[in-house]
Amino acid sequence: QVQLVESGGGLVQAGGSLRLSCAASGRTFSSYAMGWFHQAPGKEREFVAAISSSGRITYYADSVKGRFTISRDNAKNTVYLQMNSLKPEDTGVYYCAARMLVLSTTPEGNAAAKYDYWGQGTQVTVSS
Repeated sequence: QVQLVESGGGLVQAGGSLRLSCAASGRTFSSYAMGWFHQAPGKEREFVAAISSSGRITYYADSVKGRFTISRDNAKNTVYLQMNSLKPEDTGVYYCAARMLVLSTTPEGNAAAKYDYWGQGTQVTVSS
């Protein structure tokens, strides 16, 4: 089992940047593929980005390709989401999640139900 705690959210102007962090407890962090999800107000949670357990493979939703970068530091038990060129539609709560399954590089394979553990989320607000 792994516990996840996100941080780094806040208020930023459109075009700005934020870096989210997700700290994991437990000694098996490097065994999990990790993902980030976004939940806009009144909408369902949707996939943003994922990274393999080793960090060598990443996968992104089309809406964030070229703007967001996921990375991880297994020595620090932490996964990151660097968000650049932020847009008002990026506003919402960002969750990190861990899965025991290997990384998937399809939209279906990155449905929220495919992830086993979740953090509490961190709020990101992008003003226009």
